[in-house]
Amino acid sequence: MWDYSEKVKDHFFHPRNAKIVEGANAVGDVGSIVCGDALRLMLKINPDTEVIEDAGFQTFGCGSAIASSSALTEMIKGLKLEDALKITNKDIADYLDGLPPEKMHCSVMGREALDAAAANYRGESYESAHADSPLVCKCFGVDEARIIRAIRENHLTTVQDVTNYTKAGGACGSCHEKIEEIIERTLKEMANDAESSAEKDRSAGAAPAPQARAPEPELSQAERIKAEADREIQALEEQMRRIREESQAKIARVQEEARQRDEKLRQEKEETLRKAREAEINAQDEGPVNEAVPFYGEVVRVINDMKVALAQDGGSVDLVKVTSEKVYVELSGSCVGCMMTDMTLSWIQQQIMEAVGHYVQVINIAAPQALYPEELEE
Repeated sequence: MWDYSEKVKDHFFHPRNAKIVEGANAVGDVGSIVCGDALRLMLKINPDTEVIEDAGFQTFGCGSAIASSSALTEMIKGLKLEDALKITNKDIADYLDGLPPEKMHCSVMGREALDAAAANYRGESYESAHADSPLVCKCFGVDEARIIRAIRENHLTTVQDVTNYTKAGGACGSCHEKIEEIIERTLKEMANDAESSAEKDRSAGAAPAPQARAPEPELSQAERIKAEADREIQALEEQMRRIREESQAKIARVQEEARQRDEKLRQEKEETLRKAREAEINAQDEGPVNEAVPFYGEVVRVINDMKVALAQDGGSVDLVKVTSEKVYVELSGSCVGCMMTDMTLSWIQQQIMEAVGHYVQVINIAAPQALYPEELEE
């Protein structure tokens, strides 16, 4: 389970500026619902002063995406556009007192939406700026330019880092080798840039020659006694530090064992409830099921597509049963129990209805989150 700050929770449950801005003259659209996250940022900019007088957003995505969008609008209102564009995705995450590494791509999406809105305000095309950049991750539509920018701005060093910040490589994994090549090349370029900058600093003026070190004065008897006492005190402090660390490690092990026991009990409860609900479903439904239903193949295809889209945000969906009028699924992971569960279910239902051409009810048989109020999942 990811650890969210209180500010992230506040901006998720009470988002600021989640609205359509009347008279907006700068609109930035980034992301894709198919890929799991989409954001529209709307700005009202004073054409004389270029001050952002109002900002609003609409987003489809996880709690971190909502919180990041909310934070961004609060940060940029009242700023000049040129000053707002100096905000980085790290600034957005810091404003929220941090984001889990797996959710940093949400802050990056907010920063990209700001760039897209600025381009729209200036009569430019944000997409054209990336038109010449080769596509690296086909699953999430991430090009090379976005990956290089994330590496440079956030000092990323691994494929997992790039996935956390851009989603690239988070699905089929076929682009991992290409991402590794981009990381290696970009880090070398950054190292060369740093060396060139250091060389310029050295050529600007030679460093002053080091002064000869003065001999240390001989310690008096009292000073030697004090120095010895200080060493003993440091040794005792080091010993106490090791004892504290060992105690904390033991406590952590006990807590982890308790957590694992609780998790096992929770899973057993969920499995029992799931089996009971499946039995109830099988008892209620009549008529053809699964392969006997004419549109069963279309439903299977849609569910498989949804798996890819939901996987990046830690969620999943499994097909349980198909009848002539109903499709039973089981949402799991971050798709269970959060405020976006109903929206995710509606999204799946809409995709299935478009595929089969008529109304079909989609029912989630996952255990309700109300059984476990102490847990907060996305």
